[in-house]
Parts: sequence; C-alpha cells; structure tokens
Amino acid sequence: SPRFSEPARARFAPRTRLTRYPRTPAAAGARVGSAAAVRAPPPRPPEPPGPSDPRKVAMISLSSSFASIAGAALSPRRGIPRPVARRASSSTRRGTARVVRVSNSAVFIKGGVVVTHDEEKFADVLCVDGRIAAVGADLDNIPSDARVIDADGLLVMPGGIDPHTHMELPFMGTVASEDFFTGTSAAAAGGTTSIIDFVIPAPRQNLLEAYHTWRGWAEKSACDYSFHVAVTWWDETVSEDMGTLTREHGVNSFKHFMAYKNAIMCDDETLVNSFARCNELGAIPTVHAENGELVFRLQKEMYERGYVGPEGHPLSRPPEVEGEAANSAIRIAEVLGVPLYLVHTSCEDALEAVRRARSEGQRVFAEVLAQHLVIDDSVYRNPDWSFAAHHVMSPPFRSKRHQGLLWKGLQSGLIHTTATDHCCFCTPQKAMGKDDFRKIPNGTGGVEDRMSVLWSEGVETGMLTPSEFVAVTSTNAAKIFNIFPRKGSVSVGADADLVLWDPRGKRTISAKTHHQKIDFNVYEGMEVTGIPAYTLSQGDVVWENGELKTTRGKGRYIDRPCYPTYWKNQQRRNEVATPEKVVRAAYTGPVA
Repeated sequence: SPRFSEPARARFAPRTRLTRYPRTPAAAGARVGSAAAVRAPPPRPPEPPGPSDPRKVAMISLSSSFASIAGAALSPRRGIPRPVARRASSSTRRGTARVVRVSNSAVFIKGGVVVTHDEEKFADVLCVDGRIAAVGADLDNIPSDARVIDADGLLVMPGGIDPHTHMELPFMGTVASEDFFTGTSAAAAGGTTSIIDFVIPAPRQNLLEAYHTWRGWAEKSACDYSFHVAVTWWDETVSEDMGTLTREHGVNSFKHFMAYKNAIMCDDETLVNSFARCNELGAIPTVHAENGELVFRLQKEMYERGYVGPEGHPLSRPPEVEGEAANSAIRIAEVLGVPLYLVHTSCEDALEAVRRARSEGQRVFAEVLAQHLVIDDSVYRNPDWSFAAHHVMSPPFRSKRHQGLLWKGLQSGLIHTTATDHCCFCTPQKAMGKDDFRKIPNGTGGVEDRMSVLWSEGVETGMLTPSEFVAVTSTNAAKIFNIFPRKGSVSVGADADLVLWDPRGKRTISAKTHHQKIDFNVYEGMEVTGIPAYTLSQGDVVWENGELKTTRGKGRYIDRPCYPTYWKNQQRRNEVATPEKVVRAAYTGPVA
C-alpha cells in the first residue's frame, strides 16, 4: 500500500532471524510444576478505592458555541449511547475478553530470555501474588501449585505502557467507541499492560469533578491505568485542584492543548500559570503542540477554497504549525524552570525544537505515535472518502521525509516514548464530517498494534535493539511518569506485568480480527513480525496464544507521585540559574 513508509513496504522481504534465541513453536506449552514453597514478596499497601458514586458527578454540558467551525468541541454525554462491552465464549475465534477470572497465585516462567531496557540474559522469572518474586537462572523453591510456562524461544519483557490513550472520550459531538474495558483488553492482546489516559474537563468545569467522572468510567478497566489531567482554563480554583490531584490522587502530569480554538485550547495566560503551578508541585506539563489560531484560520481558508474533504485536514495543519507551538511551549517551560513532555511529535519542525532545547540542557521529553512512523500523508488523497476520513487525526500524517527523521530521533534517544493516541471513531461517526473536514472526529486506533508494528519496523529492520524497544515501549514512560521500577521493569518487587514475546511470530493486521472496538484499522493488511505469545497483568495470564482472558474491572488505578528523579536535576538547574541580588546602600537622595 502506498500509505506505508519504505521500511513498512520492506516487511514482505525475507527477515534475518534472531539466531541467538532458541527456536521453538510460537505457542510455548504451559504445564503445572511442583517444588517446595517460596516466601512471597512483602505486601504493597492497598490501592486507593475508586469513587463511590462516579456517574453522578459533572456530566459535561457545553453550549452549541463550542461545536464551532473549529470542529473540536467536547460533546454532552447525556443522550449518547454508551459503548457496550462484547461478551463471547472461549470458542469465539476473535477471543473477545471473557468475564470469568482465572487467577494464578504463582506463575513460573522458565527458560526465556529476559530483555530489559539495559540488558538481555537467560533467566527464569517467578511471579507470586501479582508481583515478581525472583529473577535468575535455575531458580528453585518454586511453589508447588505454581503454573509453569515454558518460555523457550520467547523473550520475557516488561509489559508495554501506552502513555497516550483516549478511551470513552466525549469529543466533537460524539463519544469515542472504545471503552475502558474493551480498550485495555485490546491493549493486553498486543502486549500492553498499562495505559495513561486523559481527564479532559469541559471549559470552566472543575478539575476534580472531571477527574472523578473519568475514574468512574475507568473502573471497568481490564489492566492497570492512570490519568493525565488537562488544564483547559484558569483561575485560582484550578490551581487548588491541581494541588489536590497531586497530593491525594496520584496525578503528576497535566495536559495542555495549544489547538482546538473555541473549545479546549489554552491561551498563553493559562499555559504560563499552569506551568508555574507544575513547578511548585513537582509535576510535569504535557503539551499538544499546534498553534490553534493558525489552525483555525487555515481551516476556514481551506474550506472556503473548496477543500472540503479529508485532504483539507493536513493542509490546515502543516508542520510549521506544530513546530511553532512546540518551540513556544519549550521556551515557556525554559523560562519557568519546569520539565516538559511533548505528545505525538510528528514532524521535523517540532523535533528540531526538541533537539535544540536538549542540546542546551533543557529537560524536554518527546513522544511519537507508532502510526506516524509508518503511515504517510498520501492516505488523505485516497479516492475512498471513508478510508481517508479514518486517517483524520491531529497532528495529521506527514510525508515520508518526516517519517525518516522521526525514526532517527527514536534511534538517537531524542524521542523517548512511543504511544498511540488511541481514540476510536467508527465510520458513521466519521461521516459527521462528510461535507466538511472540520467536523470529522479526530482520532485513530492502534493500542493493540503498537508493539508489533514497532518490533517489525524497528527491531526487524535493525533500527532498534531489543533493549531499545523495551525502553521506548515501556521503561522510558515508567521513568518519566514516576512509576519505575514498579512498572517497566523485570525486577524483584515489580508488578508482574509481563509480555512473553515471540520474535518470529507473524500476523496480518486487520479490522476483521483485531480486538479494538472500531470498524477500521489504519494498518489494514500489514504483516508484522514479532507478536505476544503470553501477556501477564498482575501475574494473571490475560492473553495466551491468541486467546484473550481479561476480566472486567480487574485493572487498578496507579498513583504516580510527583518529583520524579529528573526533577532533582531541574531544581539544581533552577538554583544555579538564580541571579545574585545586588547589595547596595539605600538611596537617600531626593525623589521627584
């Protein structure tokens, strides 16, 4: 397909096998072992309870003015049908998540190659009561009732962390089709065991109200989750809520949309106040970098010039729009002495702003979407309106030249994390903009496919090592958002969120077989090499050789404390940059 980059086209060529890993069938056998009991790791404090009455708080209500020409307003939830999670028997071919939990207090993973962000080694892994109890060669003292998984030929890696998803998002007059149960289940099918979603308050809505509303929606999650909270307006109550969220609810990151005028766009006053508050709290601001004023003007101009179809979308959001906003946010963060995280970096212009800032010592982190690495902007000129519309997302897909630079950024460490911006809208929802591209709900899926796409197009092509793959799909996000080593590691005491990866396994991506609740897949027909054979969440096997075994409501909310380790560096930089006061005698002369 012309929409894929050159590395993606090359997927049909014969692959060089990773001969250092023993060959076995993709489906490693599972059996029950026996041995003496082993002492379990020390208990972790209980998780905080979810909201007691989540659905009665802060229904989002917006005036029609927010459904403006900018095409970006949040939608009311009243009157909109909610997605219904599908249930199916274990014989269902697509393996839709089951609601009966099969729990294993101990799982022994034997004979695999443990791959972390900094090493590869042959080792066994013992999981007890949802945590990793031991890692090493030839482990003994295995519990007699432990399930034994033969991982010969498989790589044992930390479960993926997708730091950018939008489940059940009310947006542009509709609600994203993927809910927290189906979305986290699809994630598990792809090897991802944790997501960080977004609470997005309506304009003038109390942040805590919105947070509790989203917590209520997320209680059905199958795997662990956390939340960034968006700041969409400003006054002292927002500042107070930010403090409460960090102290009492484990929020350490706040999102800022520089796009979507007349809806959720932050002006400079909001950015400055919120960034400064993040500095006081030890939190990290995150930014959707597109100049909203320019986008608004270009949308109007393109529509009036007759570009009413999906091809008008990228024309209204050129790379310069993203680059300008990225540079602006970076400079504001520099002046206020706060780290910064740029979501979905998609072009050379934004990447260059990150490169310059980091070369000057500024603490800036960049995220890239797997979609932006392999799909190019030719999709918007496809004669099939539905096909083109399903690729409408922001920032839009870019030319192959930008893709090549993004890969280099990922290789060099200039880009730190990979995500999906998973935000699903089915064809009838996309058709809300059939006569006006500005009304097409922005978003694509991908939470199930991210890791396989990155392995196939990154590791299999020699652009990433297996350890670099682990870093950009899991560990770096865990470190940036301060949940490492609980997440993103294969170490004693860490959560038993693991993926047993078959580096030679293959599958062809298709909407007909995926587990995402959307009738389209942007990777349709793409054959990938590298798939999960098993996924473990909290020590339970939730994906096993093509069968999904997730449990509704099993996912936990994960607290993310403020002041990650890099904040010490930031604080020291701020101290060093503080100018000395000038000590002089008081002026005693005349005053006009």
